[in-house]
Amino acid sequence: MTHGSTSDEAFWDTRYGGNDRVWSGNANTVLVREVTGLVPGSALDLGCGEGADAIWLARRGWRVTATDISRVALDRAARHAAEAGVADRIDWQHHDLGASFPAGTFDLVSAHFLYFRGDTSREEVLRTAASATAPGGVLLIVGHAGFPSWEENPDPAVRFPGPDQVVESLELPDGQWEVLLSEEHERTQTAPDGRPSTRTDNAVKIRRVGADR
Repeated sequence: MTHGSTSDEAFWDTRYGGNDRVWSGNANTVLVREVTGLVPGSALDLGCGEGADAIWLARRGWRVTATDISRVALDRAARHAAEAGVADRIDWQHHDLGASFPAGTFDLVSAHFLYFRGDTSREEVLRTAASATAPGGVLLIVGHAGFPSWEENPDPAVRFPGPDQVVESLELPDGQWEVLLSEEHERTQTAPDGRPSTRTDNAVKIRRVGADR
């Protein structure tokens, strides 16, 4: 997950710096399910965190550009990639996605749980992600459908768009994209007290019309 602005960069550097590992170290399940079977090419991992998704992709032959706002997370991810033997297949880039974005186009663009705390518009960043998807390539967006069950005081101002709303917000030109997946799904997530809990997320997978992959 990544956020915008210098203060958010400091926030995430502090969070990552205060723990040896923030996330599980496993690739996101939707990424594994939806990318397995695709022909490896170039991939862009937005909000890469500690690098689990990027490393999973690199192990399967993808050439990965992975970006995050936290340099602490990127340094840790690079160490994990070296330990996994795929350091030469991943380009780690530091970006505040509200201000800068990796150059080029990619056969796969992945945005898992990409949210922003400041003025950065998630919709605008995802539209940029769509424009960075090469013809024949796939854009995969995964997000939350609501707050977790253990959230005691959820902010009523926070909006979690549904999958169809995500597709609509991309403002895709007619006839240039094919929606392959637009759904909600449940997964098990461990609550802060250690108990397993069910959480609902949503996923969007769209293909830019062009050469088959």
